[in-house]
Order: sequence, then C-alpha cells, then structure tokens
Amino acid sequence: MTILAFEFSSERRSVALAYDGVVRSEAEESGSYRVTNAFALTKKVLTEAKVSREEVEVIAVGLGPGSYTGIRAAIALAQGWQLACGIKLLGVSSADCLAAQAQAEKIFGRVNVVIDAQREEFYVSTWNISEAGRTEVSPLKIVPAAEIEALKLAGEACVGPETGSIIFPSAAMVARLAAVRTDFVTGEKLEPIYLRETAFVKAIPVLRSY
Repeated sequence: MTILAFEFSSERRSVALAYDGVVRSEAEESGSYRVTNAFALTKKVLTEAKVSREEVEVIAVGLGPGSYTGIRAAIALAQGWQLACGIKLLGVSSADCLAAQAQAEKIFGRVNVVIDAQREEFYVSTWNISEAGRTEVSPLKIVPAAEIEALKLAGEACVGPETGSIIFPSAAMVARLAAVRTDFVTGEKLEPIYLRETAFVKAIPVLRSY
C-alpha cells in the first residue's frame, strides 16, 4: 500500500511517502506555522520516490493537536486529493505519533507527551513505553503550564515539540502508523484534534444613521 503522509501540526512540517510501512522518501521545512510549502514538499517526495500522484493509494494526515492552521492545511489538501482521485484517507493523532517516536528513540518508562496548547496551557497524555510496545495510561487532556513544570520537577519524562526531550511529530511516523490501519474515512470525517469547546461571539450589529 502506497501512503502519502502529511504532518503539519508543529513548526517542523513534513511530508513522507511510504510503501507497506517502509518510508521511501521524506521532506521537511521549519519556520512560521502560517506558511507551508505543501505542494513543493509533496512534489519532492513523489519525485524522489519515483511515484506518480496516480499511484498514491492512501493519504494519512497528522490531526494534532498543534498548529490549527497547519493541520487545517493538511486536511484540506487530503480532502481535495480524495475529491479528485477517490483515494482512501486516514487521520493519525500527532500525540500518538510522538509516543511512537519516543519509543523509536528508546525513551522508555512512564513518558508524558506534551504539546503547547497556547494560553499558558499544554496538551498532555501519559504513556508506558518499552522496547516491546507502548500503552496510553492517561488520555490527552489540557492542563496548566505549572502542571507540566511539576511533572519535570518530579523527574517524569516529558517529550514534545516545546518541552522536555524535544521531539517533533513526523510524516514518516504518521505513514508507519497508518500502514497497519484500515479504518479509512471520507474527507468530511477528518477533523483536527482540538479539546477546547468552540466559542463564538456574535458581533453587535452596526447601526447606521442616514
């Protein structure tokens, strides 16, 4: 199965191409969350892997949490590709991706995956990780920054893009995780992982006098 993966949830955005779980090409960029050269990155990995757009069977997307703008860009690209070509889509938690990367880097024991949630808060999930496997023991939640500092002071391992052991979620790992899944979805089912309730404030109508 040929998988094209997008992971734009952090400041290090990446695209990867994998066949049956083996990564054949990957490209990344760093910088502003609001600028992503998604098409250039995609063209680069397809060219390096010598794979045409028509040969891509699945697109896997890192759903965050993280940069809302980046995640939305990745989802929009995947949705457009499905509309044009009818390919399969998968969403992968960026927190799960980070836990898998911690395991690959041999960070074992009780490990907290930490991602900046802005507003002096962080997303955190806790895992037991060993060479043989990894198990989530506390699901993703939002906590104050002080709670993350307390975890580090207590000697607990923290990994993520902004704190503790600095690890960025990668498209290569998204592709590897997607290779063992079959729970494909339609484009409208791809949604960012965003734990806060959405709140809208209705603007006061402008009164005009004539």
